[in-house]
Amino acid sequence: MNQPLAYVHPEAKVAKNVVIEPFVNIEKNVEIGEGTWIGSNVTIMEGARIGKNCKIFPSAVISAIPQDLKYAGEDTIVKIGDNTTIREFVTINKGTKANMETVVGSNCLIMAYVHVAHDCIIGNNVILANATTLAGHIEIDDWAIVGGLSAIHQFVKIGKHTMISGGALVVKDIPPFTKAGREPVSYLGINSIGLGRRGYTQNQINNIQDIYRELYLRNRNVTQAVQFIEANMPYTVERDEILLFINSSQRGIMKGIYKK
Repeated sequence: MNQPLAYVHPEAKVAKNVVIEPFVNIEKNVEIGEGTWIGSNVTIMEGARIGKNCKIFPSAVISAIPQDLKYAGEDTIVKIGDNTTIREFVTINKGTKANMETVVGSNCLIMAYVHVAHDCIIGNNVILANATTLAGHIEIDDWAIVGGLSAIHQFVKIGKHTMISGGALVVKDIPPFTKAGREPVSYLGINSIGLGRRGYTQNQINNIQDIYRELYLRNRNVTQAVQFIEANMPYTVERDEILLFINSSQRGIMKGIYKK
């Protein structure tokens, strides 16, 4: 840690075995866990809480104040879990009084030039590919993958085990276990390969696929499809996760390819 060309505020709490490269700036009210590596020219501002064994590549900026005119200087934070990699020029803003924190989970890969705005909540094992831009108050659940150059509208929710194509403009919620793409962003099927890699059985995958057939491939609107699924399809954990996601959606869910 004794890097003479870096600045570490004396009140920052940095574990002894953290590696800090030249020209890093670490401000007060920062906590960094053991085993983390901080590359050259990284700026870590007040309110950062960074876990163990993370890798933060050159020129990233963590915990800058929100790009939100309503922000009034409230004492908010950014939390980053363990084993997360943050690549070059990533910017992650701290929260506002709405949530008081921005969160990035553990085992995530945040690729170069990604922007994570205030009050976003990102789960574990999430991948955000190069130049993905998240507006404020977005929620991304575990194991989601967002393709490069995607733009996500504020307050959008992205479900677990989803895969979103590169260049997507996401303005509606993306239900769990699905693939999304085209313009406008639409349902492309379920993420069967990803689910199989993560231990879902073929029977579970088939059941998820049956649910989404009823939702997207029949001549029903969302309300009718939900009612049919609740009444006619057997209970599974995945079924209820899907129904809960749809019923709690504030922005509405993405359309099917063949629906206007």
